[in-house]
Amino acid sequence: MTESSERAELLWQPSSERIAAAAVTRYRAWLARERGVRADDYAQLWEWSTAEPEAFWGSLCDWFGLDLGTRDVVLAEPTMPGARWFPDARLNYTSQALRHADDGDPERAAIVYLDEDLEPREISWAELRRQVASCADTLRELGVRPGDRVAAYLPNTPHAVVGLLACAALGAVWSACAPDFGARSVLDRFQQIEPVVLIVVDGYRYGGKEIRRTEVVAELRAGLPSVRHVLHVPLLDEPVPADVLPWADVIGRPGDGTGPACERVAFDHPLWILYSSGTTGLPKAIVHGHGGIVLEHLKQAALQLDLGPRDRFFWYTSTGWMMWNLLVGGLLAGSTIVLYDGSPGHPGPDAQWTVAERAEVTWFGTSAAYVMACRKQELSPRHSHDLSRIRAIGTTGSPLPPDGFRWVYGEVGADMWLASVSGGTDVCSAFVGGSPDLPVYLGEIQCRALGCAVEAWDEAGRPVVDRVGELVITRPMPSMPVHFWNDPGDERYRASYFDVYPGVWRHGDWITLTGRGTVVVHGRSDSTLNRQGVRMGSSDIYEAVERMPEVRESLVVGLELPDGGYWMPLFVVTAPGYTLDDALEARIRSVIREEVSPRHVPDEIIAAPGVPHTLTGKRIEIPVKKLLQGRRLEDAVNPGSVDDLEVLRFYAEVGRSRARANEDRD
Repeated sequence: MTESSERAELLWQPSSERIAAAAVTRYRAWLARERGVRADDYAQLWEWSTAEPEAFWGSLCDWFGLDLGTRDVVLAEPTMPGARWFPDARLNYTSQALRHADDGDPERAAIVYLDEDLEPREISWAELRRQVASCADTLRELGVRPGDRVAAYLPNTPHAVVGLLACAALGAVWSACAPDFGARSVLDRFQQIEPVVLIVVDGYRYGGKEIRRTEVVAELRAGLPSVRHVLHVPLLDEPVPADVLPWADVIGRPGDGTGPACERVAFDHPLWILYSSGTTGLPKAIVHGHGGIVLEHLKQAALQLDLGPRDRFFWYTSTGWMMWNLLVGGLLAGSTIVLYDGSPGHPGPDAQWTVAERAEVTWFGTSAAYVMACRKQELSPRHSHDLSRIRAIGTTGSPLPPDGFRWVYGEVGADMWLASVSGGTDVCSAFVGGSPDLPVYLGEIQCRALGCAVEAWDEAGRPVVDRVGELVITRPMPSMPVHFWNDPGDERYRASYFDVYPGVWRHGDWITLTGRGTVVVHGRSDSTLNRQGVRMGSSDIYEAVERMPEVRESLVVGLELPDGGYWMPLFVVTAPGYTLDDALEARIRSVIREEVSPRHVPDEIIAAPGVPHTLTGKRIEIPVKKLLQGRRLEDAVNPGSVDDLEVLRFYAEVGRSRARANEDRD
């Protein structure tokens, strides 16, 4: 047994009753009975699912009762990139989601929606089906055809869910940006795909304020000449322009109760376009297909997250993040999805727990950053809220530190399944995550997801266990991108994932696979800290430093210098009431030395006005590294991809100051 295995601390073990009731357990029994596949535990099931991908993904079609028409071939071409799944199949994402309107009670809630007034409002399956049918008929009458793009500038409200399902029903291609994106950021995305219809909101509420978007919408319309029709959602009751179609008219048709007419499209027919963070150059426009998403999200929802018709599934997200698409995917499993449009910190830092209580959430998803913020605020939701219905908590966005695990079990619930997950926009799902039949160990992700041939590779491309390695995927997955939009010859697609190991997906994360099959994610491999040959992910530094009450946020980068040296600065944003003085500097150095590594004590600790993030909230490290190396701001980052350009100017000035100082020394 390795040292890391010996030190693992068991935090939670599922009961025998819970394991027996889990969908993944029933699936294993079905495989043994119907397919003759014996998998005595999750580890054996994972081994089979990755060794026999055709048998695994084909079995899911039968297990979930998917109507694919002809299904003679599962995997026609296994090469990455370019794998071809189910070439003869025909299906539609919307018909798979709305089939649950006929399961049991059609008046059961399909969507529960809350904004910052925190009062739940429900839309039944029958009403959702009616609104989707009305919206689809409207789009069809506007001339929308299969393959046309429909772009949405909408918050996390039912309007977006209805729009997506209506668009997919027609075989049109959906793409969305959240309304906190500025005009330039949205145009960088939507101009690439040339939408024919634009769905817009007049504004939204965040942090107790009304954010009006009329001027931004005008810029979008001016910058998108391909748009023929605009649909208008009046959240703030701004005056409706004369040349738009009001949302009330879009969804106002009475319908006949049969739901939308859904086009049966090819398995790889484009469903939606998501976007990479795009910190340099234009964001990558990532196209996913109907079939790949239906299969992957059904697997993720039903088997990995154990969701079903009795669940109310919540994840704090915006429409600009792939977690929104995964949240909507809960409908595929028949679950009620819970949407919250508002600030996570308004009217107080416990807002998400209030959502969970009032919406009667059973599966609660949030960010690792929110968990750590709750810990820092010393919240105790188990005492302040009725969370008795929650049976599982999920976190993503960044690795959840061990202190976050302890806080959940101490302050939310001792008998709680905690599923930390990690994946990417690239596949719109998780490579590694949870399973309800497995234990939870401190600081570790439970498992590799079924059908995801995840390995950790060393520099020579050899698999390693209990050592840090590069996260790779050695077999294709159905939800891998069909292609990137406007990417002739798939050049950008290949360069993004296959330039290091030909034929093998390199994701760009450092991970450790343990001997128990659990996973630890250390952060992005392209922002690795390498001191004296010892590599470390930046998240290890953040975990230690941001545990300190004096530190609100931090950013660390490592720069290789022309003379062969290495400079590793740590930028610190102090919490209110604190300043970065010599005493705090000394404490930070001591914490890193004792809790992380003496080799990774920073060369300098610098007070910063803020930490830059992408528009989906991820820390920006590589562009900061480029700025510190003297690159111009416009060459180091796409200005429309960051949340605060002024903060980046601070780092650019630090880079210029260092360059001047080096010139003076020379």
